[in-house]
Amino acid sequence: MPKLDQQLCFAVYSTMHAINKAYVPLLEKLALTYPQYLAMMVLWEADDLTVKQLGERLFLDSGTLTPLLKRLETMGLVNRARDPKDERQVRLKLTEKGKTLRRDAQAVPAQIARAMGRPADDLKGVRKELRKIRNALLESRASSQTAD
Repeated sequence: MPKLDQQLCFAVYSTMHAINKAYVPLLEKLALTYPQYLAMMVLWEADDLTVKQLGERLFLDSGTLTPLLKRLETMGLVNRARDPKDERQVRLKLTEKGKTLRRDAQAVPAQIARAMGRPADDLKGVRKELRKIRNALLESRASSQTAD
């Protein structure tokens, strides 16, 4: 069996751990956790989504999202309301406070890129490769589930 340091999964895991640590002081200034920040980024890109749509973008299920969204609502950043066209769906809309927070968060990606010691443009290739790996894994999982 290959050693731990030779495992891709450990390289990804330990890098993600280091990235999360780098985000903590930046997000503390915004009073957000990393998962909350990701949810807000999605809503800043496309406001007025359903919980299901947000979950699809973040690869999270509603059971994981519900407490996160309750906290964002308590913080006054989002409003959750039943969709009048489909009561089964819960829609998410940014409040003015949530929209304003975007301005305060705009410097975070560049600060993280600087902490990584790599220009933002260099990270595009890394992102592209990680997306390819993620998509291949999701596709592999989906095809193995349909084969069962």
